Amino acid sequence: MRSIWNGAISFGLVSIPIKLVNATEHHSISFRQIHTADGGRIRYRKVCELDGEEIPASEIGKGYEEPGGGIMPITDDDLAALPLPTAKTIEIVAFVPADRIDPLQMDSAYYLSASGVPAAKPYVLLREALKRSDKVAVAKFALRGRERLGMLRVVDDAIVMHGLLWPDEVREPEGVAPETNVTVRDAELDLADALMNTLGDVDLESLHDDYREAVEEMIAAKASGGELPAESPPAAGGGQVIDLMAALEKSVRAAKESRGEEEGEEVAEVTQMARGKERGTEKRKAAASSADAKKKPAAKKAATAKKTTAKKTASASQKKSAGQKESQPAAAKKSTAKKAAPRKRTSA
Repeated sequence: MRSIWNGAISFGLVSIPIKLVNATEHHSISFRQIHTADGGRIRYRKVCELDGEEIPASEIGKGYEEPGGGIMPITDDDLAALPLPTAKTIEIVAFVPADRIDPLQMDSAYYLSASGVPAAKPYVLLREALKRSDKVAVAKFALRGRERLGMLRVVDDAIVMHGLLWPDEVREPEGVAPETNVTVRDAELDLADALMNTLGDVDLESLHDDYREAVEEMIAAKASGGELPAESPPAAGGGQVIDLMAALEKSVRAAKESRGEEEGEEVAEVTQMARGKERGTEKRKAAASSADAKKKPAAKKAATAKKTTAKKTASASQKKSAGQKESQPAAAKKSTAKKAAPRKRTSA
C-alpha cells in the first residue's frame, strides 16, 4: 500500500518513525457526465477569469479571499514557516477510555506503518501499551494543509489512527427529535424487544452492496446487448402506521420467516403478555379512578358533618357567653345590696 504521509509519532520523549496509509477504500461505481444529444464527454476546464486562458495544474496556487473580495496569495513556503509542531509529527496528548470518543467525531481511518527497522521496537511498545491499558490515544497531527485531531487504537497487530472532527465541528441535534409529547406503552416496548431479539445478530462480513451489484449487472447486460435485469418489486412498508401493536407483531413474524424459522408461540405469547400488561394497567387506572370517585362523596359528607359540628359548637359557645354576661349584673346587684345593709349591734 502506498503511503500518503511520512512523519513520526511523538510518545513523550520517544519518537516512532511511521508512514500513513489509507485504511479504507470506496468501491462505488463512478459515472462521467456526457452530452445526452451526442454522447460527448463533458469536461471541466480551469480557466483564469482575468485573461480567459486555461491554466495547467503547475501554475495553480492557493489564495485567501478577503472580506472585501480581494484574493491574498498564500504560498507553500508561508504554510511551511508556521510554528506548528504537528507539521510532521503525530503528537499524542492523552490516553482516554474509548467510550470518551463520540462516534459522531469519527472521520477517515489510516494505518500507521513502522518506517524502517529502528522503528519496530518503539512501535510494538506503543501497541502493547495501548492493548494493556485498554485505552486509546488522542493525538494532534497536520494533514492536507490543516491541523487535525486523531485517535490511535490497535487493530490486530497494527496501530490505526482515526481522524476526528474537532468538538465544535459536530452540530447539536436541535429540532431533530419530536417536539410533541409521546407516550410509549410497556406493551409496545415488549413487542419491540421481541422484534430486536428475532432480528438478532449479524455477521458483518456477510453484508454487501446490493445496489452496486445491480448496477454492474445492468452495465454488463448493456455492453453485451443482452436483456436488462428485471425490475425488482417495491419494498413493502413505508406507509402510515395506524396500529403500532399490529405493525410490530407483523414485523416479528416477517423477521422469523426471512430467517427460515417456524412461527411458534413466542409472538403470540409476547403479544398476550403485552396485551395482558396493557389491560392490567387499564384495570388499575380504572380501579384507581373508581376509588377516587367513591372517596369524593365520603369526603364531601365528612366535610359537611365537620362544618355542621363546627356551627353547633360555635352556637353553644355564643349562648354560654351570653348567659355569663347576663349573670354578671345580677351578681353585682347582690353584692351592692349586702354592702348597703346596716350591721346590727349587740348589747352588752
